[in-house]
Amino acid sequence: MFIQTEDTPNPATLKFLPGREVMGAQPPADFPNAEAAAASPLATALFTVDGVVSVFFGADFIAVSKGPAFEWQHIKPALLQAIMEHFVADLPILSGQAEAAPVAEEDSETVAIIKQILDTRVRPAVAQDGGDIVFHGFEDGIVSLHMRGACAGCPSATATLKQGVENLLRHYVPAVTEVRAVI
Repeated sequence: MFIQTEDTPNPATLKFLPGREVMGAQPPADFPNAEAAAASPLATALFTVDGVVSVFFGADFIAVSKGPAFEWQHIKPALLQAIMEHFVADLPILSGQAEAAPVAEEDSETVAIIKQILDTRVRPAVAQDGGDIVFHGFEDGIVSLHMRGACAGCPSATATLKQGVENLLRHYVPAVTEVRAVI
């Protein structure tokens, strides 16, 4: 098995491409700490590597973030080994049944358009950099979004939100006046 790696705009995050589906058509999975990783055998294995601070699974990639005191050259081999062992053993990505997302109330037409733009134009571009962007809410013209994976804590995340996502949404949805990140 050959696993490719790619740098992301966030120097603390590296993207691993195992050459097969990770989450596939399932929603991305974010593990901001080792406790959250209990829901995934792979995420649990990655958190055993000293220096790992978060793990994110996209459709066909794994984004791993490290602490500032650690160098990629020291932890990358152990991460590659953990990923390879997981896929060679054909273990599941998530343990047991994944929890179903809560059923949301029907979206307003404006919210539906915002979500469609995010899903078709923004999320694929953000996934290229090893991250994800999740709609959190829309109120009084302000769209609240949550950055995950490589995008969480990325130095260019604010520019992405303000100059990219905000401009795009304001162009297509006149009711949008601002985009804000939520944690």
